[in-house]
Amino acid sequence: MKKLRRELMDWLKTILLSLGLVLLLHYFVFNLSTVDGRSMEPTLVQDEWLFVNKIGYLLGSPGRGDVIVLEDPSGSEGKLRYLVKRIVGMPGDRVEIAGQQLYINGELVDEPYTDSPIEGMNYGPEVIQQGHFFVMGDNRRERASLDSRTFHAVPRELIIGRAEAILWPIPQLRLL
Repeated sequence: MKKLRRELMDWLKTILLSLGLVLLLHYFVFNLSTVDGRSMEPTLVQDEWLFVNKIGYLLGSPGRGDVIVLEDPSGSEGKLRYLVKRIVGMPGDRVEIAGQQLYINGELVDEPYTDSPIEGMNYGPEVIQQGHFFVMGDNRRERASLDSRTFHAVPRELIIGRAEAILWPIPQLRLL
């Protein structure tokens, strides 16, 4: 009976330790996120699973071109929602959308990750304040992406992490 009891206690310790380790990794190191919607097409499509690196931004800063996961700053529907976007404007940048093109600090930005010009109204110019980032979806068709054109630059605190890779479906497995 003592042997069985000791064996159960060992199993319980192992399970609790494993659960604690997984939770620690989930909250501070990495996360898995699912693409929901069309805002990042053609780079990402509906239902792809992303590996999100959280620790990278604890040790460093977000950069231009990073595909990130962030809390929805618009607070739509009164519930916490996450968005996947690309950082196009950094703190101190002057961002403008004119003639269906993106300009940063007065220079036209080459955006090989998009497949269409920016539809809709012009935007800006807006100078991005310190600690904020201008984000957009790669799908530049009108009303295809809820992004900084709607809710303006996002504070650093809302950025969860950088999407590093597509993990699922297997044929789409690749680094971003």
